[in-house]
Amino acid sequence: MTRYQWLVLAAAWFGWGFDVFDALLFNFVAPNTVPALLDLEHGSRAARDATVLWTGVLSSILLVGWAAGGVLFGWYADRFGRRRALFVTVALYAVGTALCAAATSMGQLIAFRVLASLGIGGEWAVGAALVAETVPENRRVFAGTLLYTASPLGLLLAGAVNYQVAGVWFAHDPANSWRYVFLCGLAPVVLAFLVRLFIHEPEAWTRARATEPPPSPRELFAPRVRRATLIGFLVSVSGLLTWWACNAFVPLLGAWLAAEHAPDSVERWKTLAANAFNVGGLVGALAAVPLAHWLGRRAMFAAYFLWSALAILVVFGLDLAPLTRLYLLFLVGLGVYGIFSTYVFYLPELFPSRLRASGAGFCYNIGRVIAAAGPLAVGIVTSRADGSSAALLATMVWVAVIPLAAAALAPCIIETRGQNLQ
Repeated sequence: MTRYQWLVLAAAWFGWGFDVFDALLFNFVAPNTVPALLDLEHGSRAARDATVLWTGVLSSILLVGWAAGGVLFGWYADRFGRRRALFVTVALYAVGTALCAAATSMGQLIAFRVLASLGIGGEWAVGAALVAETVPENRRVFAGTLLYTASPLGLLLAGAVNYQVAGVWFAHDPANSWRYVFLCGLAPVVLAFLVRLFIHEPEAWTRARATEPPPSPRELFAPRVRRATLIGFLVSVSGLLTWWACNAFVPLLGAWLAAEHAPDSVERWKTLAANAFNVGGLVGALAAVPLAHWLGRRAMFAAYFLWSALAILVVFGLDLAPLTRLYLLFLVGLGVYGIFSTYVFYLPELFPSRLRASGAGFCYNIGRVIAAAGPLAVGIVTSRADGSSAALLATMVWVAVIPLAAAALAPCIIETRGQNLQ
């Protein structure tokens, strides 16, 4: 790979890492944010019930906005260029996240999160298409996998920032500490301007733009690409449903277990839960390189889905010591989080250049509309139960049904191992 190819990969890597960082800051600050905006006593039973409910609601709203942004900016990138779209999406999610710090009501917080979600959803499709079209063919799996390692690291950064800001610097002021955490979401603005300076359009896109008519989203359902769109959507929505139903409540699980067993360690246990899940995701993401080469795409997806189902049943279903359960979230992250590195190289392989960002963006992001049901259902069921860690765990076990069903559909997956980009 040339120096410029590494530069493009680095720009997309930081863009996606900050994307996830900004997207999931709310999951960490929710126990402080929700009571503050609803004027509830911090730590009360009403605050706990409201927190789990609004965590599900806001996660679902984020997913819908994420889906809209993915479809919109996927089309924008195919029509007007990868570089311009990457700049707009990064700037949008950074500003939207920072504005959350100024929210004085739940309505304002929702509006700012929707604004940020449009950029968050658009960045993934743009970055994936840009990297796939820039790196050499024989480095596409490696580059795509490396690109997705930014996601668990972005989550680790979100946990670290929340711990340092809300758990150390402003631990004495939980009613306002979350505002300073959201302000940290403005950092990616610097990256957006660097993209404008140093990144240019990939040759595959400029050639397609010069020789073919402008793309239309309707073409994704034309006979020649309809099957690719359907398969891309099915593998994406299966992973998205599972991940969001788990990840949206991982920090909350750590906080509730700490409140029940170690009240002085809430922020530490919350961070431990998130870190175990995210480190597992990082290892699972890197595993895609050998799995894609040794097994091919079809068997690779089956392996990820089966592992995810088994890990969920073990970690959420067995009677385990609280700290043991939190550490074993590493196993859940291996499959539930690790699978997402495969989408970065697999979805662009399904579509031609003129539809690559639109197709990858549609498959990966429109599934979030359906995935929005995951955290919403978990939040509603748990809040209507007794609002305890036991109720949350009993609900989470049923999430294993999703990857099991996806594994049963694995024989239908299109095999693309050894094929060049269209």
